[in-house]
Amino acid sequence: MRKSFAAALVIVTLVFSGSFARGSERDTLLTEKSAPVVAPRPWYEKIQLRGYAQLRYNGLFETNPDLKCDQCDKSWGGSGGGFFFRRIRLVFYGQIHPRIYLYIQPDFASGGSNLAQIRDAYFDLALDEDQEFRVRIGQSKVPFGFENMQSSQNRLPLDRNDGLNSAVPNERESGLFFYYAPKEIRKRFRELVSSGLKGSGDYGMFGLGIYNGQGPNAQDKNKNLNVVSRFTYPFKFSSGQYLEASVQGYTGKYIVDSKLISGTDQREFREYRFGPTFVLYPQPFGIQAEYNWGRGPEYNPETNKVEDAPLNGGYVLASYMARFGEHVIIPFSRYHYYHGGKKFEMDATRHRVNEFEIGVEWQPHKSFELVGMYTISDRTAENSINPINRQKGSLLRLQAQVNF
Repeated sequence: MRKSFAAALVIVTLVFSGSFARGSERDTLLTEKSAPVVAPRPWYEKIQLRGYAQLRYNGLFETNPDLKCDQCDKSWGGSGGGFFFRRIRLVFYGQIHPRIYLYIQPDFASGGSNLAQIRDAYFDLALDEDQEFRVRIGQSKVPFGFENMQSSQNRLPLDRNDGLNSAVPNERESGLFFYYAPKEIRKRFRELVSSGLKGSGDYGMFGLGIYNGQGPNAQDKNKNLNVVSRFTYPFKFSSGQYLEASVQGYTGKYIVDSKLISGTDQREFREYRFGPTFVLYPQPFGIQAEYNWGRGPEYNPETNKVEDAPLNGGYVLASYMARFGEHVIIPFSRYHYYHGGKKFEMDATRHRVNEFEIGVEWQPHKSFELVGMYTISDRTAENSINPINRQKGSLLRLQAQVNF
């Protein structure tokens, strides 16, 4: 009797256990079937938009209307003047795939005529899940010089220095660029921009690229690719202070635009540059310095020809960042120097630049900035059209910038 009861109890237990198990499986299936299926977001929902615009006025206390710098600001000097849109830029960007980042930036104030033109148009292809190894394909900034890569939205002086900015017109080219930086270093690059410390952005700890060499929005003319490389390291000390040191260089050939060159005259010139960068970020005192040396084409007023010549130039900038709640005030001063030609100007115009600037940037909040900068300049810019041209003078320049 006891054995029969025990056997019956075992059977009943097994039956109920099986029923419960089947019920649990059934409930699980019902739960899974009833859960909503989340479809992947389409690429167009991953695109974001930001931008900025700059309005300038350069006509205050101008002592010499013949003093100008077309590369810097076309509303400076000459018979022009008045209010002037220096930049109107929109940036379309987004991680459209776990390994593909898209970036397109048109400018609606190009050439001083409020014409639309592509500044950047590229995508980054990540070679690993952490995106430490990337290949940038398209038109983008050439990794040469800190201030060249620093966005005009973040830079303190109104224009880039002649010494390094004369290396690549508009700082951009079409090509392929390989960038490497560990996750921690990429995080530092982001912090240096997002914190308001005027970082240059993430162009890798190490960069290596090949590009056309004739300037942005232009086809190559000599089927000879330029090569550029840069190494930089942003140190972060226990105090929170950032210091960045870099070294960079490039080499290639350039086709000069000149009415002096005809027949068998030399039109293609080999050029190269190299130099260091040092940046102590303003926390609150900051200092930034860069210099480069090299060779390239330059107009010679004595022979009235474009010749191969040495070049050198750079700058040193000092600043102090004072924060008062949301308000930020940054007084700064910069001296820059350049001795060489500018290959992308007519006849590879011969330049001799000595310029001192003192100014202040005021940010009442992140969406608006106002800069006042007094410039004292001594500039020589000579070519076959104007073989004797040295101008000295000073002026006060103002800029209002809106960020969104």
